Amino acid sequence: MVDILMPTPILESVEEAIERDFTLHRLWQAPDREAYLRENGPKIRGIGTFSGCDAALMDACPNLEIISVFSVGYDNVDIAQAKTRGIRVTNTPSVLDDAVAEMGLALMLALARRIPQGDSYVRAGRWISEGPAPFTAELTGATVGILGLGRIGKEFACLAQALKMRVVYHGRTEQPFQPYAYYADLEEMARDVDWLVCIAPGGKATEGIISRAVMEALGPDGYLVNIGRGSSVDEPAMIDLLQSGALGGAALDVFADEPNVPEALFALDNVILAPHQASATHKTRWAMGDLVVRNLRAHFAGEPLITRVA
Repeated sequence: MVDILMPTPILESVEEAIERDFTLHRLWQAPDREAYLRENGPKIRGIGTFSGCDAALMDACPNLEIISVFSVGYDNVDIAQAKTRGIRVTNTPSVLDDAVAEMGLALMLALARRIPQGDSYVRAGRWISEGPAPFTAELTGATVGILGLGRIGKEFACLAQALKMRVVYHGRTEQPFQPYAYYADLEEMARDVDWLVCIAPGGKATEGIISRAVMEALGPDGYLVNIGRGSSVDEPAMIDLLQSGALGGAALDVFADEPNVPEALFALDNVILAPHQASATHKTRWAMGDLVVRNLRAHFAGEPLITRVA
């Protein structure tokens, strides 16, 4: 049977499915990772991974043919090295579009309507002792600018329109036949919108793209939502602007150094924090795991890969 390596746990359903067709190596269970790779690395022909795959791990597996990534993003895989070695790479797009878009909308609603704060207000008995909570913002009639109008971005745009929001977007190029106004300049878009929602992929091309200047353009009445990658935001600048009130608020599902969230964010009342859980629903994670396994099966059956990225 073909040997498949899993560097870190993914899902029990993925492990069970791989074991039905392959020999599974659970690297995280090895007492000595390096010794295990020296002994078993030459046997490994496929990797199923959530944590990524760097050049060192590829080198430890000289007969590696495919890396099946449990994520739509694959910026934690050394793609250049994979291409040099002729190693195929797949990801899990499409199956998580609805869940991630839904989380983006949930974060917006939580921030605009101050839902966590309202919950705390009731639980602490303040509704009785202090009367009604302060008024909040609302989404109806506001303009949202989407950074990254890909599959998830388009699903999110439909949800935003259902709430009677005006949708505009920024990306590398204008997309023909989309019913949304396009901005070639991100800072200009930030200046014109009430909400900036980042759904962009990670990597060098988007690193720090939401700069201090972009957030200053969004302004004290503007809100930032990030369900893309933490690396896309200048995090220290964002914290500074949130603390000073130069940025109205932020709802964040991703961070630059996960799971290490800057403690300065914890004290801010104009921030909603989530532990990178946009795609973390039972249904969606099962579908992502199923796609990881189906790509492995397709490769070793000599069939076309379902979602190849390299």
